[in-house]
Amino acid sequence: MQKTFSAKQSDINRNWYLVDAKDKILGRLATRVARILRGKHKTIYTPHIDCGDNVIIINASGIRVTGKKLKDKIYMHYSGYPGGLKTYTLETLLKKNPSKVLTLAVKRMLPSNPLGRRIIRKLKVYAGSTHQHKSQNPINLEV
Repeated sequence: MQKTFSAKQSDINRNWYLVDAKDKILGRLATRVARILRGKHKTIYTPHIDCGDNVIIINASGIRVTGKKLKDKIYMHYSGYPGGLKTYTLETLLKKNPSKVLTLAVKRMLPSNPLGRRIIRKLKVYAGSTHQHKSQNPINLEV
């Protein structure tokens, strides 16, 4: 009888991937990145272990959405105080902070527990085409 394999920290080797978000659709890009961060593309995937890779996303300001999402999609933030609800449309958030749009899209596809908070730290998002992770020799990933 064969035992079920469970990955240990010593079994995991992490790669760095570079994704260009220019003219990519937000949701499709976010699902692919979340899958890589989680480690589901590996054969040693274990649900309760962080066995994913690091991902660098550049050109986040060039992301696309379909339909009327630019006007209709709303992001909300509540401070906890009366009258402290702030709402932003996708259009205003893309102008203000385009990297936050991608970060939130990926973060909401990960588990909402300590494992998810550890996984999201491996995501680096940049609005422009430059990044500071050249020494990690990232592998270009076509989405």
